[in-house]
Amino acid sequence: MKKLFLIAAASALIGSAPLALAAGDAAAGQAKSMMCGACHGADGNSASADFPKLAGQNAGYLYKQLSEFKSGARVNPTMQGMVAALSDEDMQNLAAYFASQTRSKGEADPALVKAGEALFRGGNLDTGVSACAACHGVSGNGNEGAKFPALAGQHAKYSETQLLAFRSMARANDPGQMMRGVAARMSDAEIKAIASYLQGLQ
Repeated sequence: MKKLFLIAAASALIGSAPLALAAGDAAAGQAKSMMCGACHGADGNSASADFPKLAGQNAGYLYKQLSEFKSGARVNPTMQGMVAALSDEDMQNLAAYFASQTRSKGEADPALVKAGEALFRGGNLDTGVSACAACHGVSGNGNEGAKFPALAGQHAKYSETQLLAFRSMARANDPGQMMRGVAARMSDAEIKAIASYLQGLQ
């Protein structure tokens, strides 16, 4: 348990690296959000599990991802094309708009709830997987100050895809390789269980 606490504490410090973020204008962000709606939904609740829900996500995290798609720190050809013409102010406004929306609820696979909840709350002491709740909060709403994302209600398929991407090092925009380190210790079954649990977390 002490080891998990130290990992979480170190992660919080790493994740709080400065990234300028002024308060965005949600109304201006809404006016700009039409370009996002086809994949993410007009209010940020995507209909397809291939695309993440943006509604209710922490503004700091959204701004960080948009900025890193634009810089290439997070690789995704589709998103890089979408953000290419966005100004820093545009990205702040979009982040503010989607953060102000209400995230839709999802459901977990009942067969995976027990295993998913155990990982979320306690991690896996045997393999060194830290508890998700340590950084993302007991309710899964993330940590705005540290720019840790909200996970509750997110599509299971999207969460699973991202965890697999961190594990394979295909996604590498996590501060201090924090998520890559966690995912590297997770089995396919654990990834599937936690992704399903998060989808139903409210």
